[in-house]
Amino acid sequence: MLTSVDADLVRVLADPLRLRIVTLLAHETLCTTHLVEETGARQTNLSNHLRVLREAGVVETEPCGRFTYYRLRPEVLAGLADGFARLAATARATAENDVKRSCP
Repeated sequence: MLTSVDADLVRVLADPLRLRIVTLLAHETLCTTHLVEETGARQTNLSNHLRVLREAGVVETEPCGRFTYYRLRPEVLAGLADGFARLAATARATAENDVKRSCP
């Protein structure tokens, strides 16, 4: 079963721009300038989304001179994927056993 922490993470990743950022960061560590170029989002909007991702523990930062690089934390996504895999296994077992609650 998904926990409230997992549900919060799903909400964080449900935003299309944040999901795009995560997808880009899965391939390489990028700075804000790169992410602006890749997404077409305004820098302030992108910074707000990156803050949400950082606070959720999805990304970590690495200062480099006047730039900040962002790196994906794959273990966070792996944990979420494990939660969904357990949920899918439960649903599969329920379907196979034809489990249903009787109506009153």
